[in-house]
Amino acid sequence: MEVTAKERRQVEEQVEQLLSGQGSEVTLCDVGLELSKPAALRKNVSYIVCGVIFNDKEEVLMVQEAKQDCYKQWYLPAGRVEVGESLEEALRREVKEEAGFDCQPITLLLVQEQGPQWIRFIFLARLTGGSIKTLTAADQESLQASWWDRQSSLPLRGRDILRLIEYGLRYHRNPWHPATLPLDMSCRHIVQRLLLVFVGAEKRLWILLTRAPTLHPPTAAALRTHAVTWAANMVVQEAMPASYYDHDVNTLGVISLQHDGRQHGKTDGVCFNTLAALVPDRPQRDEDGLAEEWPAPLTPPAVENPRYVWVEVQEPALKERLLRETQNPALVPIHSLY
Repeated sequence: MEVTAKERRQVEEQVEQLLSGQGSEVTLCDVGLELSKPAALRKNVSYIVCGVIFNDKEEVLMVQEAKQDCYKQWYLPAGRVEVGESLEEALRREVKEEAGFDCQPITLLLVQEQGPQWIRFIFLARLTGGSIKTLTAADQESLQASWWDRQSSLPLRGRDILRLIEYGLRYHRNPWHPATLPLDMSCRHIVQRLLLVFVGAEKRLWILLTRAPTLHPPTAAALRTHAVTWAANMVVQEAMPASYYDHDVNTLGVISLQHDGRQHGKTDGVCFNTLAALVPDRPQRDEDGLAEEWPAPLTPPAVENPRYVWVEVQEPALKERLLRETQNPALVPIHSLY
């Protein structure tokens, strides 16, 4: 069944809405729901917030740990999201408890995950009040806070934060994506809503859509045994199984994410609105070791499942933006720590 001009325009409007950071309510899940349980904080999911905060000297705010297993070591202000909290509320609470300052999130810098059971949300933030925590205020949250010039010797709890600090410094100096903060929209499961694009010859570009109840970007539930972004692979496997192993599914980044968290066990989920590209998996070098160049395919791989359809993007500005994002993504990165 062919897609009408009206349906195509409605699809393009949906895509434009997602790319503008507006998001949309999760009313259904197309793939994997039967293999996924509703997210319940502190039971089957754990969210961590982490704050990267600089002063005018580009020194980064650090806190000295009070926990026995990392006593007196230093780390970024971070901690688990509590039941009933939004991600931003959790960040403000952790920075206040551990460092003494009030803060305001500026943007998400990065998302790290080990499957849906452990996800860390790293924010760039700015101070809005309070005063730095000193040893006289030491408690079970932290011993004290301090500004670190990133050069002097400091016993770190983990070197993983060095990468986070570099991301923060890079964005602080030259933002490479629009400021992105969680959208206040409820979600029962941890899901990936997928803008999956295929770029063909002559810069033609298609988006994979689910047909029913109306044409829409597919949504897939994250599985405990895989990375959150494996949901994109599940969609491709279902839509075009014969072509799946001849292509790579590259998640380019998070356009926006949706989280509520007010109703424990009912809205603890997160929807990641992501952009991904389906790319032919071809040898990069021939048998003599020379670089191999392949012509761009004329069309995307054939859809075998009638639930799905490729729709070619016609609107010039939207197509140009999607092409640009596939070549140089200006999106929040999501990294699997598997």
